[in-house]
Amino acid sequence: MSSPLLSPRERAAVLWAEHVTRNTARARDDVYRQVREHFSEDEAVELTLMIAYFNMYNRFMDALHIPLEAEDEVNQIRRSVHLDPAKVKRYLEDILAAWPRSFPAPDAQAPKA
Repeated sequence: MSSPLLSPRERAAVLWAEHVTRNTARARDDVYRQVREHFSEDEAVELTLMIAYFNMYNRFMDALHIPLEAEDEVNQIRRSVHLDPAKVKRYLEDILAAWPRSFPAPDAQAPKA
């Protein structure tokens, strides 16, 4: 929650997910107000639905001891995950160097009806 990489909207979503997951959202009007500062009513409903869905899915899988991924796939990922900080830095610098100075208006590239 203290990461400078999270926007206020993302912080509100994470906070809401925590309270929905811990089943404390009902008693936290202050948290709900914070969510509504950043999300419309429809977005708040959809966000809550997705949080509840993934909580249900995880509890279902955990209760029945069903792994989310096959163990050999998990082990393959574990072996392959190694980030060389210098390569990551070069990659990000390349992206930044190629970043356009401006972007066209969203509708400028839309096909004409």
